[in-house]
Amino acid sequence: MAEHDRSDGRSDDRSDGHRETARDPIPRDRLRPRYWDTTPLDQMTPREWEALCDGCGKCCLNKLEDEETGEVALTRISCRLFDDGSCRCAQYEIRKQFVPECVVLSPRNLPEVAYWMPATCAYRLLWEGKPLYDWHPLISGTPESVHDAGVSARGITIPEFEIPEEEWEDHIIEEPGT
Repeated sequence: MAEHDRSDGRSDDRSDGHRETARDPIPRDRLRPRYWDTTPLDQMTPREWEALCDGCGKCCLNKLEDEETGEVALTRISCRLFDDGSCRCAQYEIRKQFVPECVVLSPRNLPEVAYWMPATCAYRLLWEGKPLYDWHPLISGTPESVHDAGVSARGITIPEFEIPEEEWEDHIIEEPGT
């Protein structure tokens, strides 16, 4: 059976019911072994930093923050650039041009934004001194493991341009995988 070639990094189901292995859109080759266990976040190379992303897509879901309590609620309403199938930003490299409020995560701003990051996010976990989950692609070796574990936003989102902002409260969800 021929493999299905996808440019978006997703797996394809073959006609025989088996899933093809997805190519990881995040370069995770030629990294130091288990660097996340030994290297402080602010000392990682840009390639190591980017490889921490597990591809869950939950950071691209809109959140609602209670101004009085500071409590953050996750919604199924995704950023207008989010691709629900791949759980990736469709314009990652130039996203700030289209979504000026998009946060470009860095070791410098992580302390200010970690509170709204997904509870399973590698950046947040490492910042809190916690280990990565076994389903993380750096550990599992496959970008599909985050989806197979039921931790990603794949298949649960609604684009923000389809729902008026005043209705977002109607779309609050529990964080997948927690």
